[in-house]
Amino acid sequence: MDRSGRPLRVRGEAGMVADVVKRIRRCGEGGITYGYILLYIALSSGQIFFNKWVLSSKQINFPYPVALTLLHMLFSSVLCFVLTKVFKIIKIEGGITSEIYLTSVVPIGAMFAMTLWLGNSAYLYISVAFAQMLKATMPVAVFFLGTAAGLEAMSCRMFVIMTVISIGVVVASYGEISISWIGVVYQMGGVVGEASRLIFMEIFVKRKGVRLNSISMMYYVSPCSALCLFVPWVFLEKPKMDSSGPWNFPPIILGLNCLCTFALNLSVFLVISRTSALTIRVAGVVRDWVVVLLSALIFSDSKLTIINLIGYGIAISGVVAYNNHKLKKEASQIKSGGTAKTEDQERSQDVQVVLIPQKENT
Repeated sequence: MDRSGRPLRVRGEAGMVADVVKRIRRCGEGGITYGYILLYIALSSGQIFFNKWVLSSKQINFPYPVALTLLHMLFSSVLCFVLTKVFKIIKIEGGITSEIYLTSVVPIGAMFAMTLWLGNSAYLYISVAFAQMLKATMPVAVFFLGTAAGLEAMSCRMFVIMTVISIGVVVASYGEISISWIGVVYQMGGVVGEASRLIFMEIFVKRKGVRLNSISMMYYVSPCSALCLFVPWVFLEKPKMDSSGPWNFPPIILGLNCLCTFALNLSVFLVISRTSALTIRVAGVVRDWVVVLLSALIFSDSKLTIINLIGYGIAISGVVAYNNHKLKKEASQIKSGGTAKTEDQERSQDVQVVLIPQKENT
């Protein structure tokens, strides 16, 4: 008996039950987290295939990448407004003044529109697998633009990493059976646009001091991107759509495509809210391999060769080294700042800093 008059055995059993409950709860939370990661990989890969199918399928007959991207941005703008202002399910963070909007949000929105426009246009000329291989040059573009903007510093380690990635992409391109240089130009233009967007976002966070989660950023950026896409659509694609006859495009398929795009962005938000920005990077590498391998089975124009896979493997090893270098750099900055952060605080910061991670040309 203890002082309270209860048997010690009962108290011990109660403690064991509490431990079991805690373990079950942890397993449940871990299962939910892994479920979100798998959902992100599935939605991200599926959206790439969905876009390719909509743009290149003769059954859908919608070879208009600007129009498709414009629909995505309009749908995202409306749905963000409904969720945040009408139903108020998600809270939009403030701090965006007119000066910040014009100098930061507008350039980000313009680069975002450029990335999606050119990236989706590439699907009309090159295979999904080859497009993913070209996207591996993203760290190279980000690094050199960041160096020009004073955000990165050249070092021997980074030079070696950039060289490895570049060699890998060159080898993968050499192994491509049929290359459309128009498609290559479109995709590399999309890479430059995405790299520019990431640089603007880093300036937005570091120099402007504004931190927004991905949903809040979508709320501000989507209307701007839609406006930027509306102009080229009017002059480049609308005349073609008018000349092809009455607009009898399948609304259900296009609407489902837009819904999947928004679901992808929501899954990014959910993954980062439960893990970290690094998890998205790692999941992105897994996703890239899934897309490359599955596209060879799904689409007839995706024909992989041994040289393709060897080159892409070399490039991905460079990408992994780049992500590892960035992680160590961020960790050293936190340590040098003398601020000890809990896991929840770091996770909260990741939710704020990662502003719409790279979309899959949606």
